[in-house]
Amino acid sequence: MAGNITFTMIKPDAVGAGNVGAITKMIQEAGFTIKAMKLTKMSGERAGQFYAVHKERPFYADLCKYMSSGAIVPMILEKDNAVEDFRKLIGATDPTKAEAGTIRNLFAKSIEANAIHGSDSDENALIEGSFFFSQTEQF
Repeated sequence: MAGNITFTMIKPDAVGAGNVGAITKMIQEAGFTIKAMKLTKMSGERAGQFYAVHKERPFYADLCKYMSSGAIVPMILEKDNAVEDFRKLIGATDPTKAEAGTIRNLFAKSIEANAIHGSDSDENALIEGSFFFSQTEQF
């Protein structure tokens, strides 16, 4: 059964390019309610904790360096079928393969600097959301 909560994070490239407003507008126009949102910056250590699942992958160190290179905007979003619908809205990880009009098609610079993260399952949405927000912050 699909849940109604997902997690997203606008990444340093998109924040640095001034795209937070345009991206959040797209999210809201797609029917998502923003339940929690903040501007923050992760340390390299904190990025390592968030991406620990990728620790053995060759891109792990570069990913942690990139994700701690600037401000990010994590959010908890609500909508029926949230995870699946949000994955469609953001588009493919590789922006050259992302459908026209998706967030990554419009705002990503590369596979590495792909503008936005979206949870890939209901379970991960809860885990990832809890990394940045307490239960009380999630309304």
